[in-house]
Parts: sequence; C-alpha cells; structure tokens
Amino acid sequence: MAWIVAVVAVIAAVAATARSYRAARSEQLAVAHAELAERQAKAAEARTAALVDEIRQLARKRIPAAALALSHPSAQVPGLREAAEVDGGAARLLTEAVQAARTAVMEERQRVDAAARAAMRGTSAKIQSLLNQSQQLLHELQHEYDDPRILQLDFRNELALRRTQSTAVLCDAWPGLARQNSPLVEIVLGAQSRVAGYERIKVANHLRDERLGLAARAAEPLAIALAELLANATAYSHPDTDVQVTVQQSGGRGAFLVVDDAGIGMDDDALDRARALLAGPSEVLLTELGDPPQTGFAVVGKLVVQYGFHCHIEASPFGGMRTILRVPAHLLTVLEDDHSLSALAPAPVSAGPAPDRPAAPAQSARPERAPAEAPSGLPSRRRRAPRPAAATPAPAAPAAGQVSRTPEQAESSWAALQQGTLIGRSVAGRVPAPDADDHDHLGDQDDQGDDEK
Repeated sequence: MAWIVAVVAVIAAVAATARSYRAARSEQLAVAHAELAERQAKAAEARTAALVDEIRQLARKRIPAAALALSHPSAQVPGLREAAEVDGGAARLLTEAVQAARTAVMEERQRVDAAARAAMRGTSAKIQSLLNQSQQLLHELQHEYDDPRILQLDFRNELALRRTQSTAVLCDAWPGLARQNSPLVEIVLGAQSRVAGYERIKVANHLRDERLGLAARAAEPLAIALAELLANATAYSHPDTDVQVTVQQSGGRGAFLVVDDAGIGMDDDALDRARALLAGPSEVLLTELGDPPQTGFAVVGKLVVQYGFHCHIEASPFGGMRTILRVPAHLLTVLEDDHSLSALAPAPVSAGPAPDRPAAPAQSARPERAPAEAPSGLPSRRRRAPRPAAATPAPAAPAAGQVSRTPEQAESSWAALQQGTLIGRSVAGRVPAPDADDHDHLGDQDDQGDDEK
C-alpha cells in the first residue's frame, strides 16, 4: 500500500507543478499583452499627435502658402513635418487637401477677375466713347481758334484715350477704332503722338517701299502696342536721352519696329517676366499685375496673340532695353499711288531728295517747332512743304461760315501770338513761363508709371 501512496503523492506534486507553471505562464502572457497594448497606445497617441500637428500646419501654413504661390511662383509651399509618423493614407489625404484648396482659390480668383474685367470693359467702352466725342470737338475748335491751350487739352485727351484703350484691350475688348489700310510710318507717328515725352522719340525710316502699309484690321492694334512700348521706354529712361525707333523691312518675314532706350534696364527676373507677358500667356489675372497695375507688356501680349505680331525684348546697346515688334508679312500691303502720305512721315533714310520736289518758300524755312524761348510743347500737326502725291485731289470747299486756312497761315498766326506773348512779358518784366514740354512730362508721370518693368 505504501507504494500506492507514493505514486499518488508524486502525481499530486506533478499536477501542482503544472498548475504553478501554467499560472506563471499566464501571468507572463498577461504582462506581455499589457506591455504590447501600452506600446500600441503610445504609438497611436504619437500618430494622433503627429496627425494633429500636420493638420495644424495644413491650416496655418501649407494652405496659405499654396494660395500665395498662385500669385508668387517663387513662394515655397512646406510639405509634411513628420512624414514618418503619418501613414500613407493620411499623407495622401493631406496632399489632396492642399490641391483642393489651390483649385478652389484659383477658381474663385478667376471668377472675381472675370467679374472685374466685365465691369472695366463696360466702363472703358463708355469712357472711350466720350473721349472720342471730346476729341472731335477739340479738332473743330482748333480750326476756329488759335489758343494753344486747345492743343494741350487735345494732347491730354489723347493720353486719356490711350489709357482707356489699353484697359479695354486688357479686359478682352475690341480696341474701339476702325481704320483703313494705313502706311506703316504713319502708324508709328500716331503711336508717338499718344505718349508723354513724344519729342524725345526719334524715328528712322529704313523701309525699301515708302508706301508699305498695314491691313486695316491690324492698324489700330499695332498703334496701341507700339504706344505702350514707347511709353515704357520714355518712362524708364532719363528725360535728356532720346528713344530711337527704327522701321525696317525684311524679305519674307514682314516688317520690324525696333525701339531702343538708354534707360535703367532690367534684372534677370524682371526680364523673364516681361518676356513671358510679351509672349501672350493664355490668361493674365488683373491681380497679378501689381499695385498699381503695370499693364504695358500685358496689353502688348494680348495684341500679339490676337493679331499674330511677335515681340521680343533684350538688352540694348544704348544701355537700356531694346524691344523688337515684328509685323508678319500677311498683314502688310502696298498702298495705291493715289494715297497721299502724311507730311510728317519721315522719308526713307537710304533715299535721297527727290529731284522734282519743289523747294520750300523762304518764309516757310523756319523749324517745325516754335522758338526755343517759347516752345509750344505739342506735336506739329502738318509740315510746311508736304510731299506731292501722284494724283492730288481737288481741295474740298470750306463749310459755310468756316474760314479755310493753309498751314502757312496757321503758322503765321501762331508765331504772331507767341511773339506778342513774349513782347508783353518782356515789357512787364515777367519771366517767361516754364517749358510746356517739362510741364507735360511732369504732369504725366502717372500715365507712364503703370507700364511694365
């Protein structure tokens, strides 16, 4: 019986040992599970904290930076702060949130910009109509009165009209003026007359065909584009320097208008931006043109796309900038011989004086401008000895009650008026008034300051 008791005791001991082992094992497993749960909880807390930080950065930095980058491409948009702590799905969602914010901001900007363009387009059309009516009235007054202030008012009306036309073009409107086929040199002169500081612009005509003209549909757009380039050149160069304009003709590539100034030039960033605007981007928002808006190059870019011009800007050998405006050959035409050219149009540089050109009378040999001590400050409307046309039409009969005057008679009246003014000031001991050219230049600084640089 003793051995049976011993076996039972051994079995009981083994069972107790097994129970003790299982209890210890269970306790170890429980501790391991607890440690694992604790580590997982800490990792989850870390991921949650990282995700919260990323969302905070998304709201405070990434989305505002993405919106700023729409206007300033050089602005840096920060990425994820703790990319390792955020899983792939959350990272993708955060990136999609930035892209969605960019898209929403861009769409809203385009909607607001379109509304602003529509409002400015309608306003520009009304103002342009009123300015054209004022211009017509001023032209009638110039034939009735000799007051030089009428010319000054006409010139300022022309500056306002150019600004209105540029605004309309920038807002996708029609330039608002129809022309016939026009000589290329006359278009250059028309653009020159729309710019403050026009007396500094020197035009050199290198055309092989003096009667080279531009198609009617592109005449006014070319005048607007060239006026913007000339305004930019005069605004950013010293008042004592000249702006050179060269008109030349190329074989099958059309004609070139080259504008050189001796101004302050451009740095690389400004030059790249100017070239991008002159290339005619698909869309330019008004909010991207600065405050105040610098619209010159943007207007030229619009016309380049619409009418097939080509414009390039580079450093000028004169120290400033050189702008080359190319007119394609399909927009050029040759005018008929019976089309009389403007008396102010410069003769081709390579051509000598015509042998059959009548000599100007001795009393008409005075310079185009008034004497240096009392300049008029305005462009001359007609030349003293106009070029003879092949077939000169008979002059129209003057209207009833209106006295017809020749350019020489108008010149004599103006000279007498200016001479009388000078004599009266000298007798009274007054100092002559300042140069009207300087007054025009100072008074129109704002007009030129909005051009692109």
